[in-house]
Amino acid sequence: MKDKGERRSPLPTARSAIGGAPELLGVRGFWLIVALFAILASLHYVELSGPLPFLQWWPAGLGLSRHSAERILFLVPITYAGLLFGTRGLWAVSIAALAVMLPRSLFISPAPRDALLESGAVVAAGCFTGMFVEMLRRERLRFAELELAQKALQSSLRAMEQDRRQLAALNETATIVSQSLELNNVLRGAVDNVKHVVWVDAVLLFLLDDAAQEIVLAAHRGILGECAQELSRLKLGEGFNGRVAELGEPMAVEDASRDTRLTSAIVRQENIQSELIVPLKAKGAVLGTLCVMMRSRRRFLPSEVTLLTAIGNQIGMAVENARLYERQREATKQLRASERRYRYLFENANDAIFVHDLHGTIVAANRACERLTGYPVSELVGASVTELLSAQHLSVAGRVEEQVLAGGLAEPCELQFMCKDGREVLVELATNLITSDGQPAGFQHIARDITREKRMQENLGYYVQQITTAQEEERKRIARELHDEAAQSVLVLSHRLDALVSRPRRTSHQALKEELTSLQELSDEILQSLRRCAQDLRPRILDDLGLVAAVEWLAESLGNGQGIATRVDVEGSLPVLSSQEQLLLFRIAQEATSNIRRHAQASEVTITLRSSPEEMEMVICDNGRGFELPEMIGDFASSGRLGLAGMQERARLLGGTLKVHSAPGKGTAITVRVPIASPSLDRGSP
Repeated sequence: MKDKGERRSPLPTARSAIGGAPELLGVRGFWLIVALFAILASLHYVELSGPLPFLQWWPAGLGLSRHSAERILFLVPITYAGLLFGTRGLWAVSIAALAVMLPRSLFISPAPRDALLESGAVVAAGCFTGMFVEMLRRERLRFAELELAQKALQSSLRAMEQDRRQLAALNETATIVSQSLELNNVLRGAVDNVKHVVWVDAVLLFLLDDAAQEIVLAAHRGILGECAQELSRLKLGEGFNGRVAELGEPMAVEDASRDTRLTSAIVRQENIQSELIVPLKAKGAVLGTLCVMMRSRRRFLPSEVTLLTAIGNQIGMAVENARLYERQREATKQLRASERRYRYLFENANDAIFVHDLHGTIVAANRACERLTGYPVSELVGASVTELLSAQHLSVAGRVEEQVLAGGLAEPCELQFMCKDGREVLVELATNLITSDGQPAGFQHIARDITREKRMQENLGYYVQQITTAQEEERKRIARELHDEAAQSVLVLSHRLDALVSRPRRTSHQALKEELTSLQELSDEILQSLRRCAQDLRPRILDDLGLVAAVEWLAESLGNGQGIATRVDVEGSLPVLSSQEQLLLFRIAQEATSNIRRHAQASEVTITLRSSPEEMEMVICDNGRGFELPEMIGDFASSGRLGLAGMQERARLLGGTLKVHSAPGKGTAITVRVPIASPSLDRGSP
């Protein structure tokens, strides 16, 4: 079997066309020469009584003898042998003819000299004629070979031109589909190019939808919108394109209108006659189909099938690349969005975040870290973590990092940061490992300032301790007042009544009346004492007349008891408050006036109540000696001063705020703001 690329020489074909002699005995002319030779030899040596009829006129007419004519007739087989068998046949027959004629010329002819001359002339003429015929034959063979070579050259040129066109079509397709990575641009450019290079009437390009097991019309040229709508989605195996997508092999249809495999009537309405469908493949997988259509009958050549298959593979690779680009672009977009979100969260986080490498060099820090430490971000980046942590706390952080590096989960630890201004802040530090390509690259720390929280916890502990002590002291005071005043008075009343009962009846009426009057006064004093205790526990005026009347009662008590000029201003109408809200506000005012009475040394006090659509405000101002405010109001609890801490806690229960403005020698102003739409409070008694 010859190789597909092997080309045969045109020379043997030319020789066969001219009449060469591949096998001597297989040529019928050989036996014709033998027969002529035998006839002429017989005639040359047979003596006849008279000449043959056909020899009667020719020799006589030419002035030749019979044997001279016979010798001339030997030219026929000599020339024919040269024509059939070339130079070798010419010389062989010439020698044989000379051998036949020589005996007669030498021994039988009456004129041997003339006979020899005639024989030699015949052989020479035969050889010359044969050589001339051979020359003509060779020229004819050479001309035939040139014609065949020219035809072969033209065939090669046509094949080269076809290959050039196919290569140009492939290059043009590759150029067009590689101009963009946008899938729609790739598909539009592909169908336009295919319609141009394959010279067809219409082009359809389908892409495979694996999830739905369908092919979807992604691009088309040369068909109406109604046809495109009809062919927009096809099941695998449905129609020509569905079969090609399912089988992955090209399909050529010469007459689509009569093919039973056609499932869409719209194709017949479009007058489609011939179709060629090839699969779109990439990495061995079918991604869709490419279909070219003609409205006239056309038999697609194998070279056209090969060309369209190659174009389909190019488009398949372009589709795969476009899809990879789309996925990569989407992944990049999501990654960038994730980076932006992380950067936003990193920069705007309330907790301080900083990252350092395995050598302890800080490589990133956020603004919260700047606020916490006092170092600008530009100074933090490139600095060492040793500038933030003392040796003691640095060893603690190192143990946590070793635990994280070993793959363990480290609980947040409490450390002290050294700030730029020399302050020390207590932070809760959470540590995470940062990796790059699966290898440890550094650590991320999230530091939450818990200084205030710790102080609040400490203050809360002091507050609970002090409030417990205060409650016990208050209980002792009430018990002492009841024991020293009410109980003693009741005991005296009891003894005097007992004495009154045990007196003799002769006691005068006047004396009895005076004794009863004295007992009545004593009982009134006991009642006043009990009322005063009850009033201290919870004033009834608050339940009976409301918050304003209760505040006015406080102001009156402050003025009467201490001689402090106290004024209550009510601006506008106040909202309706629940009993618990009124009680909490009253307790705040009561605590404030109590502090003024005991510590302020003020001469004037103003209590203002006002409201807006959103909130109610109570302001208590005095012109007393004032005091130095701590950083947090809760710090008063640690020193045993519970008044402001209690007021702040009550304001918090109301869902409001309490602010204190004071300075030594400039008095004090306490402002309480409570939202009007606050939910009903059910948090127990204050």
